[in-house]
Amino acid sequence: MSVEQLIVALVVVAAVGFGMVRTIRIIPQATAAIVERLGRYHRTLTPGLNLVVPFIDRIKDMIDLREQVVSFPPQPVITSDNLVVSIDTVIYFQVTNPKKATYEIANFLIGVEQLTVTTLRNVVGGMDLERTLTSREDINTALRGVLDEATGKWGIRVNRVELKAIDPPASIQDSMEKQMRADRDKRAAVLTAEGQRQAAILQAEGEKQASVLRARGEAEAAVLRAQAEAEAQAMRAKGQADAIGMVFKAIHEGKPDQQLLAYQYLQTLPEIAKGEANKIWIVPSEMGKVLESLGGLFTPPKSPDT
Repeated sequence: MSVEQLIVALVVVAAVGFGMVRTIRIIPQATAAIVERLGRYHRTLTPGLNLVVPFIDRIKDMIDLREQVVSFPPQPVITSDNLVVSIDTVIYFQVTNPKKATYEIANFLIGVEQLTVTTLRNVVGGMDLERTLTSREDINTALRGVLDEATGKWGIRVNRVELKAIDPPASIQDSMEKQMRADRDKRAAVLTAEGQRQAAILQAEGEKQASVLRARGEAEAAVLRAQAEAEAQAMRAKGQADAIGMVFKAIHEGKPDQQLLAYQYLQTLPEIAKGEANKIWIVPSEMGKVLESLGGLFTPPKSPDT
């Protein structure tokens, strides 16, 4: 074999090898390849081993079929009360038709971003600031509905839209913080007043119950004292009656004369006057007769001759 033949053989082998490399294409999982034949769409390659015609078929794009997450930069949006808020959005989307995503729009990612911005301005433009800050779920639902419908012709399905942040102007944030502080102070004052009122009510109820218990105790004590005094008086009266009975019995058994009774009467009078309540001592009218009887004790008896 001459040198020329060897060179030709090498060129043929290289061409065949290059053709084989251009013919066999391996597509990764969750990826689709758009094949054009002579400049026109031919077919979509699925994951795995695929064969194409070299120098005639050309792979235009490799499309990722997985769900993609894109965070767009903050966008200024004007609310219905003419306040500018900055809103960050996150879009979760997935390519469902690689052919449409390639040929229906030049760059579907830029298209989704711009469509999100315009839709967000339309939705938030009909809300005031307070509703915008408190209606994230409503805004998410409205955005997802509009985006999913608009991107359907591009072969894209929008699965979810999330508002990552809603930032009102600095002056509005300061006013909102002051309002929140005022509300917190108001609630704290209300709670303090309510606590003081409850404490006063409980204290009044406690004092009332204590007064009732004290009055009830005093009443019961007074009743017990009265009963004790009544019992003591009854016992004293009984004792005096017993003593008087015994004295009376002793007197009658001893058969005293008039002079002895008068003498005992005089001895009893000082005992009667010893009481603390006896401020005035009234001499009985019988005192004269008693003294006459006692005088008879010291007068000598008259003789029969006198």
